[in-house]
Amino acid sequence: MFHTMNAEKPSDADESPAEEGVVAVRRAMSILAAFGVEDTHLSLAELSRRTGFHRSTVLRLARTLAMDDYLAQRPDGTWRLARAAGWLGACYQATFNIAEIVQPVLRDVSATTGESATFYVREGKQRICMARVEGPKSIRHHVRIGAALPLELGSPGRVLLAFSGEPGEPYESVRRAGYMISLGERDAEVSSISAPVYGINWTLQGAICISGPISRLTESVLLELKEPILTAASRLSRSMMGVRQA
Repeated sequence: MFHTMNAEKPSDADESPAEEGVVAVRRAMSILAAFGVEDTHLSLAELSRRTGFHRSTVLRLARTLAMDDYLAQRPDGTWRLARAAGWLGACYQATFNIAEIVQPVLRDVSATTGESATFYVREGKQRICMARVEGPKSIRHHVRIGAALPLELGSPGRVLLAFSGEPGEPYESVRRAGYMISLGERDAEVSSISAPVYGINWTLQGAICISGPISRLTESVLLELKEPILTAASRLSRSMMGVRQA
């Protein structure tokens, strides 16, 4: 994932020294932001294409970033993110407030679907409710924050198992689909649909879930909620990876 910048101006002659400094910093950050989670290395030409900067500018910035270990040049001339960039990512992962990241997404999902939205994480052989937004309807499925539930019953737990590499069925099918629907599996009166959420380096962080009474959330209704849950999972994953939203 990367962000294409506007082409640089042909001249900075009219800018003040302070403005030039800001422009230089933003250009350097654009070089780092050009790397996506699947980019082990990028050529100078590709960095130039993604940022919109001239190759000479990219080379100058890359060499400057390499001086402080934010970038490193490989023997073949391509560039990769280096130790300092990784340290920033690790610091982000260690210090971000999960509630600030997750709650806005859950609120939007609940408002869009009219149902309760929950974020679960795996702890050993259980799934823990880390964040939740109750749906607006009077009849709904209730789970308290901090509740520990079984992994092998219900779509959130099955998703956590599937995307942790659990072999066999139904996990192979869940991985192929990218989500799971559960109808009365843990509670005969409850149905749900869940999808995985990832962090930096595509590390599984948890599962986002829409749930409610099975009398209202039938299989056909849950299938209609597939796109909202997958969109929410993608949005939350991008936030946890620190990717700027479009």
